[in-house]
Amino acid sequence: MRTAPPVTLGRVVVVGAGMVAHRLVAGLLDRAPDDGWHVTVLGDEPWVPYDRVHLSELVTAARTPDDLALDPHVWDDPRTTLLVGDAVARLDRDAQTVTTRGGRVVEYDQLVLATGSWAWTPRTEGTDLPGVFRYRTLDDLEAMRAWVADRSAVLGRPLRGAVVGGGVLGLEAAAALQSLGASATVVEFADHLMNVQLDAGGGEALRVLVDDLGMDVRTSIACTGLAAAPDGSVATMRLSDDDEIPADVVVFSTGVRPRDRLARESGLAIGERGGVVVGATCRTSDPAVWAIGECASFDGECTGLVAPGNAMADVVVDRLLGGPRLYTPAPEGTKLKGVGVDAASFGDVFGLTPGALEVTFTDPVARTYRKLVVSDDARTLLGGVFVGDAALYPQLRPMLGRPLGADPSAFLAPEGGAPELGGDLPDDVVVCSCTNVTAGTVREAVTEHGCTTVGEVKACTKAGTVCGSCVPVVTKLVNAQLEASGIEVSRAMCEHFAMPRAELYALVSAGELRTFSEIVAAHGTGRGCAVCKPVVAGILSSLRAGHVLSRDHAPLQDTNDHVMANLQKDGTYSVIPRVPGGEITPEKLMAIGAVASEFGLYTRITGAQRIGMFGARIDQLPAIWQRLIDAGFESGQAYGKSLRAVKSCVGSAWCRFGVRDSVGMGILLENRYRGLRTPHKFKVGVSGCARECAEARGKDVGVIATANGWNVYVGGNGGANPRHADLLAEDLSDDELVAVVDRFLAFYVRHGDRLQRTAPFVADYPGGIDELRAILVDDAQGIAADLEAEIAAHVGDYRDEWAEALDDPDKLDRFAAFVNAPGTADPDLAYTPLRGQVRPARPGEPAHHDPRVARTLEVTR
Repeated sequence: MRTAPPVTLGRVVVVGAGMVAHRLVAGLLDRAPDDGWHVTVLGDEPWVPYDRVHLSELVTAARTPDDLALDPHVWDDPRTTLLVGDAVARLDRDAQTVTTRGGRVVEYDQLVLATGSWAWTPRTEGTDLPGVFRYRTLDDLEAMRAWVADRSAVLGRPLRGAVVGGGVLGLEAAAALQSLGASATVVEFADHLMNVQLDAGGGEALRVLVDDLGMDVRTSIACTGLAAAPDGSVATMRLSDDDEIPADVVVFSTGVRPRDRLARESGLAIGERGGVVVGATCRTSDPAVWAIGECASFDGECTGLVAPGNAMADVVVDRLLGGPRLYTPAPEGTKLKGVGVDAASFGDVFGLTPGALEVTFTDPVARTYRKLVVSDDARTLLGGVFVGDAALYPQLRPMLGRPLGADPSAFLAPEGGAPELGGDLPDDVVVCSCTNVTAGTVREAVTEHGCTTVGEVKACTKAGTVCGSCVPVVTKLVNAQLEASGIEVSRAMCEHFAMPRAELYALVSAGELRTFSEIVAAHGTGRGCAVCKPVVAGILSSLRAGHVLSRDHAPLQDTNDHVMANLQKDGTYSVIPRVPGGEITPEKLMAIGAVASEFGLYTRITGAQRIGMFGARIDQLPAIWQRLIDAGFESGQAYGKSLRAVKSCVGSAWCRFGVRDSVGMGILLENRYRGLRTPHKFKVGVSGCARECAEARGKDVGVIATANGWNVYVGGNGGANPRHADLLAEDLSDDELVAVVDRFLAFYVRHGDRLQRTAPFVADYPGGIDELRAILVDDAQGIAADLEAEIAAHVGDYRDEWAEALDDPDKLDRFAAFVNAPGTADPDLAYTPLRGQVRPARPGEPAHHDPRVARTLEVTR
């Protein structure tokens, strides 16, 4: 191919200071000569270029505006100038200048338009009312956050929020409102959520999950207008079905339009659907002007994603330096983030390719929906949809347009035998679509640039630095290449321990070391960190080395174990006493009610047949525990990496379909494994028949009764990637069942990795469930008796952690509200009831009457 003559860089001006503008400047700094050029970036927002992909994390306080700023060192280079807060108002192509609203005139030799897009809002009455927002920029989110805080203070209650638009950003906006304490109703004109990215089945599966988050979803409905309250702020939304809903804060997320005004007014060619017309070189109709990102129209289409914009920026950099690179649109993928549910798709979601086949798997118990679209011979991957479990998305998206190498259904079934993708991907497969990084580039980072960790590869290639969904695949590529290069892959837990948790457990178990200082002196270095200290604490608890709040162990615990209660987002704690098998007497029910009423706690029936009490201050915990213990309760260990609960159906005692006593077995198992510390929390389910009312196969250990005995399943859970459990043994007697579960849990304690739940433990164990069955059921290694003995020792040594803490004054000292004023509480800390759960007012307190309030604790001064 003939190389185009180099373009003289000279003065490069970029209009727009977003992510693709930053990418272009960074590319020039990496590749352009050291001198003879200068780039000026002009932005209308008052911020340096920032990561718009993770914008929603501002609301949850996971990040600050400074955290979102893209690599600031780019602007330290003397060849770059960044001017923000002054939008370009006019482009004079003849004079080759741009003029800002502030009157600044900047000359250019090459101009790059990276003006992005703007949030489109339908022409609806009331969209200009106070309290109506778009969900697009940092300023949008900051304004919305301030409005929710101020308006809820004025009204004296949480706000009722509404979001127009059920796409990716609309759902993110709804989740953001909930994070701010408002309710959220999502109004979507289409017949299902994320209708551009998901098919109807995926959209309905997503709706079920979103409903569980407390969002009210209304599809096939349009917003026809907004009405104001007496003070002029938005108060009501009118819908196309003649209904009205209250709305104190409204967010419109109804799509975007390219920002092409500057190009239109200067006479550049504009696409029929908007956007600056560009070809494969990203040049506009003026050879000195380029356009990239959301403002560019290629083949009549404007993209709304960062990945194509980055690819365009790379093309312009290459062309400015005389290269031949051309822009070729890549199939786009989308992953929902910041909402709390998994939803992702890529490629031909709707199966529009001639002859396309659709392979679908729906699991109503685990609430997952998966679909692959393949060619008519079922070999080539054309697209995919994943809802409820998007673990396959980063593995399969790079294979788009390529042979799958296995039966498509094998990838979707919960016990599929499909090959694991990642380490052996072809070099030309794009593994990070956001930054257009191939598998070969990742491998070269190891072989050519000396990278030996995933972090170093990310810094070198930029893979995984935008949305992060490709990191699992990048990790497999890096580890595979390191091993192929003869470099040992580090399995260190952290900088203080060179071995993983399982090896450290074996060392501690075999020795007499029972404090962190002794363990780190013998097997590690330094003073420990937030990674290894809780791991050592868990190992010592598994080995029954003392109470979690003993003098040696208390400093090692994480937040929850540190106070034996779950920290909630408002700074208070939850208390969940143990209720084995869900069986409870009326007297105990009344005792829980009395405690909740006395201490002003919000109560909730949990999904594990427990009653949770929320909103307790740290200084109230011992008194709450004492009242519960007096009523016959004990710690539920709901705060630890341990058994959370054993859920059971009513079984043969009440159900006409029950074949065995599931409640009795549930109580037996819970009393046996209560307080057992494991690598991660675990849950057990016991169903009295194959109808599976206890959802046992969605638990870490699932027990299902049959006419011939008990079947035991392991490795299922409802974590980030829900998974059905695998059958370990069947037709067991009561004693055989207990023995097999003992062996599995003890084996998991021995060999599980740090924070590894049972699902990946079973899936990743060499040989999988078949090998585990040989070891645990057939006793192929002759260790069954040892494993059972470990659990027997745990049962014999069990002590209620709450009761032990109450008997020890030193432990109780940890629960003072203020270290300088023990036994006192802040008088300005006022209770606000949640959804009508009102406790009696104490002397001097105002009574609470509004049933719509929706926060637990707030400071009023």
